[in-house]
Order: sequence, then structure tokens, then C-alpha cells
Amino acid sequence: MRKKFSTNLVYLILSGGNTLADTIMFTVNMVYFVQTIGLNPLQLVLVGTVLEGSILLFEIPTGVIADTFSRKISIVTGWFIMAGGFLLVGFIPKIWAVFIGQVLWGLGYTFTSGATEAWLADEIGEENVGRINIESGQINRILGIAGSGISVAIASVALNLPILVGGAIYLLMAIFLLFAMPETRFVAHRESHHAYTPFHALFQTFQEGAHVVRRSPLLLSLLLVEFFIGAASEGYDRLSSAHLLKNFRFPSLGALQPVVWFGILNIMGSIASFTVTGLFKEKLANISQSSRQSARYLVFFHGISIAMVIVFALTGHFYLAILAILTRGVMGALSGPLYNAWLVQNIPSQTRATVVSMVGQANAIGQVAGGPGIGAIGNQSLRFAILLTGLLNIPVLPLYQAAEKQGISLTSEKSP
Repeated sequence: MRKKFSTNLVYLILSGGNTLADTIMFTVNMVYFVQTIGLNPLQLVLVGTVLEGSILLFEIPTGVIADTFSRKISIVTGWFIMAGGFLLVGFIPKIWAVFIGQVLWGLGYTFTSGATEAWLADEIGEENVGRINIESGQINRILGIAGSGISVAIASVALNLPILVGGAIYLLMAIFLLFAMPETRFVAHRESHHAYTPFHALFQTFQEGAHVVRRSPLLLSLLLVEFFIGAASEGYDRLSSAHLLKNFRFPSLGALQPVVWFGILNIMGSIASFTVTGLFKEKLANISQSSRQSARYLVFFHGISIAMVIVFALTGHFYLAILAILTRGVMGALSGPLYNAWLVQNIPSQTRATVVSMVGQANAIGQVAGGPGIGAIGNQSLRFAILLTGLLNIPVLPLYQAAEKQGISLTSEKSP
């Protein structure tokens, strides 16, 4: 079967399946948690804390496994584990199932985080990562629109159906990847270093990954970037809907409920991101070839994103708030492929999954550290909490500028 599927096609299917499953599940999962399982606000927050705590705990060990043994094995294992977590939550509407499901989701995700990026860069070449990410982003936005419609349709039958359908897609994807995913250019560390035991190989890989980070001011800056992004994103992601509901009056949609606006907003965001990234597809692909240019544009995109969060926090006009949300989403769609390409360009192949996992762990630390505090502030003022998430992102700009001045890709350096 491997001969029938190119690496590019497998990645597009992987990315698209992930987007479709997630959109189907997460469009209504909070409604399922509240109306069917009966979680209160504190429990809803703890659900996110358990997820991020699991990612924080497992991120580096699983990344080391991917670098030491096999990226493919790590990715497939992660998809099977995540499928089990989602199906558990969908089949058993109990609070204990939700928390166990979050642990399984977090564990499974860390098997794929870093390993997926490292596998792709190895198989197609790091210089082509930006282009394939842009292409997959376009496909994923179409699938996101379709997933939103599917989610609403099947949720009207039963609120747990979207969770079950999404979990089933994860399971089918795991089976597909097991047979179709190629791995032709990966050299296991345990073989290349002739390690005496698997545990010695794991520790050696982690040491090398940590050494790569320590000797690179650029990668140290990336860890700080992820920390601040994580600290800010947790508050925005959890409080933006509440801010809209509490502080704005929704325009009438006839007999439809105001919640329909959230579906409209998601679809508008997908269309806007699809259109803008389509227009700038070639330019983004060219920019992604240069670490220095990528950093320069990341400063620009993140600067606009921060401004939009501040506008969203302070404005009292519904349509201006919607415009701010949509613009922020477009900036994220433009910066995401650049950031991913830039990251893999600055990490040597043999420790790529480990270092990407370290970067992901910095994001999880930021979310765990920043989320509860912003949530507590949100109990007093949602506007101020949203404003704070924008301000927390400001340190990202000078960190990107510092990286731009370095502009050196570690992968082009000679080994000492």
C-alpha cells in the first residue's frame, strides 16, 4: 500500500482527517459537557487543565521516543490513543470518563506532536514544509466548513454523536496511517549511536536535544515565544465566546437563537482564511524558504493579531468585534505555516521531534500558568481578561525581532 500513497498525499489526508474530526467534535463538545454530563464552570476549566497538564507531562518523553525509534510508530500510536479517549467520552457521559478521556487525548497528542513535523521534514525535505503546510491549510478550511455542518446536523439527533463520529474518524485514520505512511529517510538513534539499551538511547537523544536548545539563542527565544502564546491563548480561547454573549447584543436572526451566530462566525472565518491564504499562497511559500524573512513577517502578523484582540476587548460594537475576531483568525492562518516551516528549519533532523516537543511543552506551561489567573480575572471583568490576553502576547514581538537578527538556520551548520 505504501507505493500507492506519496508522502504529500498521506500528510494531506492526515491533516485533513484531523481537521474534519476535530471540527465535528469540538463545535458542540461544550454543549455536550454542560447539557448531557452536567459539568459546572469550574469543572469545565479543570477539563482544560487536565488536558494541558497531560501534554506538559508527556511531551518530551514521547518526542524522544519518536527520535529514538520511529516517527511513524509514534504517530500511529498517538492516533490510536486519541481515538480511544474520544470514544470513551462519547460512549460514557460521566465526569470521570471526561477526565480520563482528556488524559488519553493529551498523551496521544504528545506522541504525534513533534513527530509529525519531523517525519514530514525528513520525507519531503525541510525546504518543502512551508509549501505543503499552506496547501493543507487551504484544504482544511474547506473541511472545517463541512465539519461544522455535519456536527450541527448529527448533534440535533444526539449530542454525543459528534464525539463518537470524531473518535471513529481518529480510529480509521490510525489504521490508514499504519499501512499507508512511508518512513524511508529516518535513521533510529539507537542504531546510529549503537546504544547498549533502549533507555540509554532515549536519554542520549534527550541530552542531544537539550544541547541543541541550550546552544541556540534562537531556540531559547522560541521557547519563550511559545510560553507567552500559551499563556495568552488559554484566556482568549475560553473567554471570547462568553465575552460575546455577556457584553454584546446579537442582531436578530428571526426565529433562530443567538447561538447560530457562532456557527456563522466559524464559517465566515474559514472562508476569509481560505480566500486570503489562497491569494498569498505563492508569496508565503517563498517567504518560508528564508528564516530571516519568516521572522519579519511573523512580527507583522502577530502585531496585527495583538491589535485585534485589544480592539475586541475594548469595543462595544458587535460588528467591529466580529471584524476583530475574523482578522485575528486570518492572521493566524497566515502565520501558522510560516512558523511551522521556520521551526523545523532551525532544528537538526536527528533531534527534531525532541526539540519540537520541548517547544510544545513551553506552550503547555504557559497555558497552565496563565489560564487560571486570567479565568479568575474574567469572573470580575471579561473585557479586562480579554485585554490582558492581548497584552500577554506583546513580548512575542521583540523575541521574533531578535530571531530575525540572528537569521541563521541550525540545520545548515556543520557538526562540531
